[in-house]
Amino acid sequence: MTVSIHQMKQHIQQLMNDAINSKLPSFWLTDWLLHVVGKPAIALMTDEGYQLTDSEFEQFNAGVAKMQAGIPLAYLTGQQEFWSLTFTVNEHTLIPRPDTEVLIEQVLGWIATQSNRAGDNQPNRLLDLGTGSGCIAISLAHELQQGNIGSTSDGWQVVAVDLSLDALKVAQYNAAANHVADIDFIQSSWYDSLSTDNGQLFDVIVSNPPYIDEEDEHLARLVAEPISALSAPNHGLADIEHIAQRASRYLRVGGLLAIEHGFDQGLAVRQLFLDNGFESVHTVKDYGDNDRVTLGQI
Repeated sequence: MTVSIHQMKQHIQQLMNDAINSKLPSFWLTDWLLHVVGKPAIALMTDEGYQLTDSEFEQFNAGVAKMQAGIPLAYLTGQQEFWSLTFTVNEHTLIPRPDTEVLIEQVLGWIATQSNRAGDNQPNRLLDLGTGSGCIAISLAHELQQGNIGSTSDGWQVVAVDLSLDALKVAQYNAAANHVADIDFIQSSWYDSLSTDNGQLFDVIVSNPPYIDEEDEHLARLVAEPISALSAPNHGLADIEHIAQRASRYLRVGGLLAIEHGFDQGLAVRQLFLDNGFESVHTVKDYGDNDRVTLGQI
């Protein structure tokens, strides 16, 4: 049986009309088709006559079955676009979300307003807590290394930590694949393996920690991603509270803490920042107009 791309487009439309597939993003199926046949998106218009091989057709259907079972497209292709880069992802890492780009934008915007804060010709330093795939640390390092972020672009040191060695391996691969050098990857439970000896403080601490309430019903649908990277005790606030409480020990005076959190946690996170001595505390909304990133200076 031979099936063309034109026929596959019709097949995908039929699939999306079925109730079981209606919750799947439609682009997942077309992107999966393009991945299977190894063609760019333009092929959907210019190469409709291409005939799928039997193995390609079987691979497409097998992938659809996995998506129906809750496996995200990114885990099937092994890749996810984020910022201007491409990241490898697997079952050890969260899949980067577009809303996390708001965190990148806010941190870069703050850095652009600063002069060299370290003094004594010391490099500026940035810490990413719970780096996962490395998307935050690598995207920030990529921009800083381009030299386009104000007068502080030179001499930045980026440190990225994660408790999972498997996640760190993915992050290290992503740094190399995106040609981003000079990131120090460290296995650590948050700050535990970091030292402040010799004034080794940071100008910026960023994190996208687990923040979903352990009782949240939505967790049941996130069957593929590592649960430890998604949910936290105390209504999802436990890890955010831990990061905020200890941040002042690792930040230089005037340094920035920026944390991504849930859409309904803005007020609680701002209070955690204020309780721990942060000033200029404010929350920024994501592309869906939901509270998503809270920032403050110590």
